Amino acid sequence: MAPTPDETAGFDWASNEMIALYIALGVVAAAVITWLATRGMVRTRIRTEKEIRADPDIHDWLVVFGWSRKILYVPTLVVSLLAALLMFLHSRGWLPEARTAEIVGGAWFAVFFLNLLVEEFQISAKVVLIAAAALLALFLWLNLLGWVGPFVRAFRHLGMSVNWVGFLVLTGLGLATIGVSWLRGLFYYVAFTPNYLNIQWGLAESGDHIGREDYNTHIDTEDVLERLMGFGKIIIVDRRQQRPPVTLLVWRIGRKAELLERVRGKFAIDSNHRPPAAEADTAAPPASATDTQVSEPPPPETPSPD
Repeated sequence: MAPTPDETAGFDWASNEMIALYIALGVVAAAVITWLATRGMVRTRIRTEKEIRADPDIHDWLVVFGWSRKILYVPTLVVSLLAALLMFLHSRGWLPEARTAEIVGGAWFAVFFLNLLVEEFQISAKVVLIAAAALLALFLWLNLLGWVGPFVRAFRHLGMSVNWVGFLVLTGLGLATIGVSWLRGLFYYVAFTPNYLNIQWGLAESGDHIGREDYNTHIDTEDVLERLMGFGKIIIVDRRQQRPPVTLLVWRIGRKAELLERVRGKFAIDSNHRPPAAEADTAAPPASATDTQVSEPPPPETPSPD
C-alpha cells in the first residue's frame, strides 16, 4: 500500500540523516568504481606471491614487507582488551569495588611502559644482564636499609583509573595503526628470487629490480625483547650504492631467515656451477676419421750398380 500524504509529510530528503546517508553511499560507490577500474593493474604482495609460486622454475623464494614499529605494542593491545573486560565487569558490580580500577590501570601502565622501552631502544642481551644486575644491587641495598616495603608501596600511586570504553578506544586506535601498516605492506614489499631482487612500491608495476650479484642481506636480531616477540630486521644493502639500505621489520624472523638462507644458498650454487654445455664447448673436439691423414711408407731404395 502506498504511503499517504500525511505519512510522507514529515520526511525530509535534505535532512542531516539523509545527507549522511548520501555521503556513505558515495564513498562506497567511489570505492567500488576505483576497485573495478584498477583491479587489472594493481600489483599487490599477494598477487606477486601467487605468480612466483606458480612459476615451475622457482623453488626457493621469499616475499616480505616491513611492519611499523607500532606492531610491537601488541602486548599492550591485548592487555587493553583484557582491562576493558575487567572494567566492564567492575561497572556491573561483579568485581570488588576496592581499588580494582587502580590495579587494572597500573598493570596496563606497566605493560605499556615495557612496550615503550622495546620500541624506542635496542635492548641487547648485554643491556638486559646489566639492568638485571643493577636492579638486584638496588634491592639488596634497599633491604639493608629496610626500605624495600616503602619502595614497592610507592608504586601504588602510579595506578590510573580508566573505564572500559577508554580501554576499548585505545585498543581500536592501536589495531587501526597496525591495520594501516599491513595495508601499506600490500604495495611496498620485497621479493627475493633466485635471479633477482624486486623492491616494489606503489599500486602498479613501480619497482626496482636488482641482480643477484648487486646486493647483500643482513639479519639483525640483536634486540632481545624484540626477538622474544618473534620480530627481527632484514637489511638489504645495494652494492651499486644507488639506494640507501632498506630495513624491514618482519615477524617470524626465524622462519624468514631460514627461507632467505635457502635463496642465498641457491645463489652460491648457481654462481659456482658450470653448465655442461660450456664444458663441452671448451673441450677439444675429437678427431674424425676423415681428418686423420695416414702417411704412406717411403719406397724401398734400389741398390746402385757397381
